[in-house]
Amino acid sequence: MAFPSGVELTHILVVGDLDRSHAFYRDVVGAESVREYGGTSAVLRLAGTWLLLVTGGGPTPDKPGVFFAPPSDPARVSHAMTFRVEDCRGAYATLRSRGAEFLTAPVDRGGEVRCFFRDPDGHLLELSEVR
Repeated sequence: MAFPSGVELTHILVVGDLDRSHAFYRDVVGAESVREYGGTSAVLRLAGTWLLLVTGGGPTPDKPGVFFAPPSDPARVSHAMTFRVEDCRGAYATLRSRGAEFLTAPVDRGGEVRCFFRDPDGHLLELSEVR
């Protein structure tokens, strides 16, 4: 069953320092800043989707027993975002010049060139060029 028309997806990332993460996604990754809510969340447009950065917090009436927290160990990944790009090496150079720190330079895997970097809280991000 498909979603009704007009639905858009918002990706939520829990961050430790809202200002630092907001600056990273805006200034390094190139997201458009849309609005902020009371110093605890920021809404950005990125690659045709919504990105909501939120600070951690405890349960609420609509999500009892659920705690929001940034990653505790960047070496253990339960979630990642991939940016499909036309030129992985070019995107890598642009993002590095803006301050992104990559795990490695782009790796050519035959049908794909890819590389990974992290945001300030350790969320894993990937650049991927499919040939």
